[in-house]
Formats: sequence, C-alpha cells, structure tokens
Amino acid sequence: MTKFSDLALDPRVLQAISEAGYETPTPIQAEAIPEALKGRDVLGIAQTGTGKTASFTLPMITLLGQGRARARMPRSLVLAPTRELAAQVAENFDTYAKHTKLTKALLIGGVAFGEQDKLIDRGVDVLIATPGRLLDHFERGKLLLTGVQIMVVDEADRMLDMGFIPDIERIFQLTPFTRQTLFFSATMAPEIERITNTFLTGPARIEVARQATTNINIDQKLVQFTPSRKDRAFTEKRAVLRALIEAEGEACTNGIVFCNRKMDVDVVAKSLKSHGFNAAPIHGDLDQSQRMRTLDAFRDGSLHILVASDVAARGLDIPAVSHVFNFDVPSHAEDYVHRIGRTGRAGRHGRAFTISTPMDTKLLAAVESLVKAEIPRAELPEGLDLEAAGSSRPPREERERGGERGGERGGRGGRDRKRGGRDRDDRRPRRDEGAEAATSAVEPVEAAASEPAALPQDDAPQLAERAPRDSRTPDSRPPRERAERPERGRDRRDDRRERRDDGPGVIGMGDHVPDFILRSFRLPDPVPADEARAFEEEAPAETPVHAEED
Repeated sequence: MTKFSDLALDPRVLQAISEAGYETPTPIQAEAIPEALKGRDVLGIAQTGTGKTASFTLPMITLLGQGRARARMPRSLVLAPTRELAAQVAENFDTYAKHTKLTKALLIGGVAFGEQDKLIDRGVDVLIATPGRLLDHFERGKLLLTGVQIMVVDEADRMLDMGFIPDIERIFQLTPFTRQTLFFSATMAPEIERITNTFLTGPARIEVARQATTNINIDQKLVQFTPSRKDRAFTEKRAVLRALIEAEGEACTNGIVFCNRKMDVDVVAKSLKSHGFNAAPIHGDLDQSQRMRTLDAFRDGSLHILVASDVAARGLDIPAVSHVFNFDVPSHAEDYVHRIGRTGRAGRHGRAFTISTPMDTKLLAAVESLVKAEIPRAELPEGLDLEAAGSSRPPREERERGGERGGERGGRGGRDRKRGGRDRDDRRPRRDEGAEAATSAVEPVEAAASEPAALPQDDAPQLAERAPRDSRTPDSRPPRERAERPERGRDRRDDRRERRDDGPGVIGMGDHVPDFILRSFRLPDPVPADEARAFEEEAPAETPVHAEED
C-alpha cells in the first residue's frame, strides 16, 4: 500500500502530514501527486469527499519550496467557487505548510479591500481567491498575474453552475502560457471539457471513480408523500423533515438540511428552532463573518442542524456529518451527488434522506438517471399525521399559554386581538371619559350661547332688519310646537355628539357672536369734486424719503 512517504514530498510537508494524523493517501492523492510533482498538467475527476484538496496543496507546497515572491505578483493561484471553499483551502495550506516559510493571501468577498491589499503588496507565494474578487483586485491595478507558476481550478463543475466560466477563461488568459495547471472536478460537463482542451497541455487524466457516482458508505432513502392540499405542501414538508430528524434520534449527531432557495433556508431554520431544534441558516445573502461563525459552530458541535443552500454543498470538509436531509430535490442533478457527499466522508458511514412530492417527478428522474440507480424508497415516520402536524405553529394550548404570558408582559407574542398589551374594550372607557370631559368643557359655551348677547339700543333695530332668523337665534316658536318638534340644528349637533366617542368635537364660535361682527358701520358722504381739487392744491408737497441727507 502506498504511503505519503513514498510520494517524494518535501520532508517538511511529510512532517506536517504526520502531525495531522495521516499516513495513507486516498486514490486520487496517490495518482495525482506524483504527476503534479513532475510538472505536468493534471485533470482530476473524483467524487466529492475523496481528498482532492490535498491532491494539489501538497505538491504545490513542495514545488514552491525554492524561490521568493515579489510584491503584487503571486507565484501560485488557487480558484474556488465559494468563499467557504476558499477559506477551507487556506486552512489546509496552513496545516501542511506550517513548517515552511511560504506565505498566502485569501481574497474573498465580504472582507475589506484594505487588508487584502496589504498582503498582496508584501508579496505572497500562494493566492487563494474566488474569481469575482480576484478580478476586482486586478482591475484596480493592485494585482499582477504574470508571475503565476502553478494555477489550480477547484470544483470546476460548480464554477460552471455559478456562471464563473467566462471569468475563468479571462483569468487563464491573464496568466503565463508556461504555467502548470491542476484542474479538479467531480463531473465533466461538455463546457468543462472544452475548457480543459483549450487551456491544458497534455494533461494527466486521473479518474478514480465513475463520474457522478455516490459514495457506497452512504445509506440513501427517498421519502415520498402527497400533500393534503397544494397550498399546504411547504408546511407539511417541514413536518415531515422534523419527523425524520426525531425518528433518527441519537443516531443523528448532526446534520445538514439542503434547500433549493435562500428564502426557504431561512423559513426552515426558523421552523426548526421554533420546535426546539438547535438549527441555524447559511446561504449567500448572509455576511461572511456570520457564515464563518455558523460553520465554526457546526464544526465544533455547538450547532446541531445546519440549514443550507447549495453554497455549502461543494467542497466543505466537515468529516463528522452523520446525516444529510434534502428538503428539496435539487434543481441540478449533479448537486445531489455533492449534497449527500457531505456525509460518509473519510470512511465513515452516513445517511441521506430526500423528501419528494409529486411535483418533483422530473427532478427526481434526472437525479436517478445521473447516478444510474434508483434511490431506495422509505415510508413516512410512524405516528406522523400530516393533517395535525402540517402546521408550523405550536399547538393551540401552547399558543394560548404564550398569549397569556405575553399579555402579562405587554409583549408582542401575547397579543390576541390586543394592541400594546391592552384590549380594545379597555380603551373604550378611557375614550368615553375623554368625551365626557370634552362635553363638560363645551357645556359652558352652550349655556352662554343660549342667552342672547346684550346689544346696544342703537344697533338692535338694524340687527332685526338685517339678520334673518337661523338656527343660532333664539327659537320664537310656541312652547307646544318646540316640544313636539325640537329645533333641527340643535338636534343634529346632539346626534353627532352622541355618535362620536373619540374626543371633543370641533369647538368654534358656537352660538356666541362677537359684538364687533354685529355692529354696522356707516360711510361718510362723498366729497364734491371741486372741493377735493381745491384741497389737493392747498396741500404741501411730500418730501421723498430717499431725498433725506445721509
């Protein structure tokens, strides 16, 4: 059996491998490392979890042992499709190169440009980057790729799925033609094969397993169910997921739940947390720092369930994942191989469950056609009642108890037709009290308006002739008629006041009219024209204001 000591690696690299606890290389490592050490281009095809990262990291460190990096001109370049995979490659480099003086820089999104620029300016031996951030630095004039001796493209098929192929082609054109290229992928789509034929020169093709095959250490199960109603499919699928996790019991030490959409990732994670599971989401819309904290928590065991989009399906090396749950049948058949490849790694046994509905028939057929095998069917967990468990909310009794507790706190969770922790009926007496206070404030005005204002004797006849009788004047009808038919205007005001219970009405003049409005003013007789002309001739001329001395 081949050992790492038989692969002509640098002694310092062998020491780091031994300290990491590895002795025997995987098949892809045993075949790719010798070819890479010869300086040949390598085209590696192997399923996920077979150790492709070490297949290019170990020979790269050995080949770069001699020489020195120059400012802004890295000596080697590693391209990864996602930030998490790039960070994982950087961790592997630190592990295997800790006894050497090689330097590295990690260029990924979600991190400030300033710190990355400082590393590049000092000069790095290994540059690990995602395509987008690498081109950003190049276009800003902070990076030169003319000194690249070794170029690695990891997870090339994922690059194709994420639309990075045009960027990859441009980066290839920016690097020297004499570079050594190491190209690794789990599948070989026609577009990937075209790129390898264009940019690789006489590569050593290493294929340790048939393309798109699943790991034999993974026990696969397909759980099919028909939703009771179309609009309840998503809700009932979450109930099936929870039942599967509970049915596995202690055997499920940790697990990854994969969803097709980022929006579903957040909803499923929130649903699991509300039902007592230790779960957290991870997808491309989260900040890089939060994504790394979530992954670290999942690695160290403080997080039990990781709900992820396909950003976590490729290349992440988390050896101790016991279960994988496909909440959705993947849209791309190749993603099924990578998703379930997160479990059963490094010789361990793993279990993978896929939840399917009748709407997933075409996607499921594509997956089974790719892997050239039928996924074994499994029954729904015993005791699962979709009609009863199809709601993501807690049972009614728990909601009522939560409402009582929330009502005591005045919090949002306890409001059952309440606002601000106070029932509407509790507000009505207070609003009526305000109306009574406003009514009491208006009564003196009305009392004053019921008595006619005292007018001078000279103005009274004129007012009687000029002002028509309206609703504001005292009612001159007989008492019997007033009793049978109340005054119309006052009756309407009273009705409006009774109907309004939210505060005082509009308070204006009311029935009280100020005296100055009721007074009459008589203009003087006009002055004859000849007298006005004589007055103008005798009047002295006015002195303009602007003619005054300063």
